[in-house]
Amino acid sequence: MSVRSERNRMLAEQMIKSLASRNMEAYYVKNKEEALAKALSLLPEGSTVSWGGTASAAEIGLLETLKKGNYTVYDRADHDTDEGVRGVILQAFDCDFYIGSVNGISVDGVLVNIDGHSNRVAAYAWGPRTLLLIVGMNKVAKTVEDAISRARNEASPINAQRFGINPPCVKAGSCFDCKAQDCICCNILLTRFSQRKNRIKIILVDENLGF
Repeated sequence: MSVRSERNRMLAEQMIKSLASRNMEAYYVKNKEEALAKALSLLPEGSTVSWGGTASAAEIGLLETLKKGNYTVYDRADHDTDEGVRGVILQAFDCDFYIGSVNGISVDGVLVNIDGHSNRVAAYAWGPRTLLLIVGMNKVAKTVEDAISRARNEASPINAQRFGINPPCVKAGSCFDCKAQDCICCNILLTRFSQRKNRIKIILVDENLGF
């Protein structure tokens, strides 16, 4: 085990306890393969599932596996009209599992998510029966403030490039606190506690995943 992996393991053990105190269930795995296996163990066949624009879940192969498996999948990418996409987004609010990640997470277990269209943060806050979040240890920040800074200055510019939009952060690589029409930072959601115990399940992965 590398010194970085040992550090991540000890940090994850601390975070799992912190997340449990916030009514969230967390696990730690060593790599993408273990992350995929753990995710599938938490997803009963026959479940209805959906997601937003999660790169982390795609990178471990979860989205492709779900689409090929015995699940009812609501994927907005399967639709090419505004009305079709809207219909899938609305279906996602009543699904069994909503798959995603975070834009940042503090060591003491507060989740930070930032969104432009905001269907993702809306689903995180309420609707789907269970959130299953795949989180690389690269998303971990010391404090909530650090996690917000990461979300705004690292995740948001990269995601804006990924989605082909052009707010000011794309040009310089950091947040301008803009009010651009295609701003990707319209809503910031801080999740500090889950009123419904274990609705939020988090798989911490000892790899760099997502943005």
